[in-house]
Amino acid sequence: MPRLPSTSLVRAAPILVCCVMPMPARPAIAQTASAEYAREARELADNTRIRSAFRIVEELDAWALETLIELTEIPAPPFMEEARGRRFAELLMELGADSVWTDAEGNVIGLRKGRRGGRTIGFGGHLDTVFPEGTDVTVRQRGDTLFAPGVGDDTRGLVVVLAVLRAMEEAGIETDDDVHFVGVVGEEGLGDLRGMKHIYSAPETAPDAWIEVDGGGLTGLVTDGLGSVRYRVTFAGPGGHSWGAFGLANPAHAMGRAVRYFQDAADTLTRTGPRTSYNVGRIGGGTSVNAIPFDSWMEVDMRSVSPERLARIEEVFLRAMDRALVEENALRRDGPPLTVEKLKIGDRPSGEGDRSAPLLQRALATTAVFGVRGEFGRSSTDSNIPIALGVPAVTIGRGGIGVGGHSPEEYWINVNGHLAIQRALLLLVAEAGMAGMIP
Repeated sequence: MPRLPSTSLVRAAPILVCCVMPMPARPAIAQTASAEYAREARELADNTRIRSAFRIVEELDAWALETLIELTEIPAPPFMEEARGRRFAELLMELGADSVWTDAEGNVIGLRKGRRGGRTIGFGGHLDTVFPEGTDVTVRQRGDTLFAPGVGDDTRGLVVVLAVLRAMEEAGIETDDDVHFVGVVGEEGLGDLRGMKHIYSAPETAPDAWIEVDGGGLTGLVTDGLGSVRYRVTFAGPGGHSWGAFGLANPAHAMGRAVRYFQDAADTLTRTGPRTSYNVGRIGGGTSVNAIPFDSWMEVDMRSVSPERLARIEEVFLRAMDRALVEENALRRDGPPLTVEKLKIGDRPSGEGDRSAPLLQRALATTAVFGVRGEFGRSSTDSNIPIALGVPAVTIGRGGIGVGGHSPEEYWINVNGHLAIQRALLLLVAEAGMAGMIP
């Protein structure tokens, strides 16, 4: 075993184990890396430059907190990540990236060239938060706890990316492969992984492996993508007075039928087989209690671990919408028929990573260096896209203790937060290959 970078590593394990990744689709199971990769990780962790980088990470703790506060207080609502992206780009340049650019979708990419450059490893966190424009993102600090919407998810992930770059530069670590340090747009909600979809839309320039920082703790390793489809459905008609225009087809009534028909079929479909879920998350429409609405809308989320089952529940959903439209129109006594728009607003693919792939084995092995066992699991993260394409990918935790993600009461506690940065650095260097290191 190598000499660990801090005696706090093993003692911290019981705290860190409880900090899990985003809600998995099934219980994660602790895994052990193969002997080959376990040996590789131990030898790398005992390398002089790596140990120097580990010490630097610990010394950067105050800087990392200052950077976390600064980035958190730059709003990054869905589809409005530009301001945070500009500052992230400036930091990449300041910390030593060889070149930095923003692509057509808004992803901010910093290239750190490898000695050989035959492969490219992507290493990123997402720039956006779930909170709408106007949300107060001022950080309040009490001791080692920071309170603010988005302070953990995923602003801390961005700080991990930046801290790894800085530590590698200051420790003089070079890699064989090129590394892209990335701030990704559009991970949350209706962003629909647009940043990653853009990155992987051109296979010839896309990274050959991807490491995402999102979620908490050290143990959780997202290796499987939880697929989802999302729709915004709108039933529309002429509308009118509830008394004077009675007899017109009613969009709200049609939507009520649609929800019922969908649930009746989806309930049966989701009780057996691969885990699948459905949810009507938002409903709106109408202008007054005494007015027939001219439209009624809802937003629906469907998820499954199985691409086939996801396609099946989507089919059931679309049929339910059409059935509701036909039946409501059959009841009208006057006026034109209703119409329905079924707009797909989200499409995240499912997929499963190859457990024997070097990247996944290295994720287990580098996690074990810190005294805990990694747990393979499934979730919906930026890694969904490369996983679905068969590209090796894993999402690792940002460390510390994060509570209340996606809520205005979110906070992040800096309990051994440096460990996640050290693990991320070790994994990245293992996958990119440490230049000049004798195998």
